[in-house]
Amino acid sequence: MKSEVIKTISLYDTIIIHRHVRPDPDAYGSQCGLAELLKQSYPHKKIYVAGTPEPSLSFLYPMDEIEDEIYKGALVIVCDTANQARICDSRFGKGDKLIKIDHHPNEDPYGDLLWVDTEASSVSEMIYELYLEGKNAGWEISTKAAELIYAGIVGDTGRFLFPNTTKKTLKYAGELIEYPFSSTVLFDQLYETKLQVVKLNGYIYQHVELSEAGVASVIIKKDILEKYKVTATEASQLVGTLGSISGIKAWVFFVEEENQIRVRFRSKGPVINEIAKKYKGGGHPLAAGASISEWSTVSEIIDDLEELCKAF
Repeated sequence: MKSEVIKTISLYDTIIIHRHVRPDPDAYGSQCGLAELLKQSYPHKKIYVAGTPEPSLSFLYPMDEIEDEIYKGALVIVCDTANQARICDSRFGKGDKLIKIDHHPNEDPYGDLLWVDTEASSVSEMIYELYLEGKNAGWEISTKAAELIYAGIVGDTGRFLFPNTTKKTLKYAGELIEYPFSSTVLFDQLYETKLQVVKLNGYIYQHVELSEAGVASVIIKKDILEKYKVTATEASQLVGTLGSISGIKAWVFFVEEENQIRVRFRSKGPVINEIAKKYKGGGHPLAAGASISEWSTVSEIIDDLEELCKAF
């Protein structure tokens, strides 16, 4: 499949790369890392990155402003996005051909060409594999591309602590870090935390609920976000902090946004993406998400997690 992706890329002069809404480091790393890789390998091609910028990740790479007519005859590639509803910028279907590159379960097999690898730690890891395959076709990687891909791998593996980290992941990371970018500066930028976010984290630890079955839950409403002067995105990014609690099997964050409630699931073993799918979400077996519109749904989700963890 990698060779088909490379061949297709070689046929187009204009390539537009998308990723998912509410991007994380892997979304930015795979999208922008691929863009830099293609700019280095095909200087004559026009390469664009599409999507609403995420302020906390804007240091990694700027998004492009793309006119509608640029999509005519273009190749569109969507990175790190399991389903069409989560693709940032609805114009992804306006190109000549669409490629999906993803590592989530392939519940929505959109696109003309699909490369899905659920064993990959991240789509950034897949982009590096694409480069290794493309070397035979003259592909080259720049220092910026290496940094972006490395950032995506670091983000989706939780600094190589998550169980999706494999020998191959560490091998690729070791090769990428040989390029002359500062991993120290990159880590500082990725994980630097505002004081108000630290204070919110203290609130989370004080208000987390843990059941006998090993289910933990936290509810963060708008008034709490306003009190701590933290955005819903910043609050949601704290979901991983509960993973070190003794006795926890799975946990869920409920974060109130303007018109919906963001739900973020995490697990140490029980497969939680099926529950996320029940609420029109999705994701990985141990990390998933969804959105709900009513607070009354919260108890249903917690009950589902209780049943899951009791049976685990």
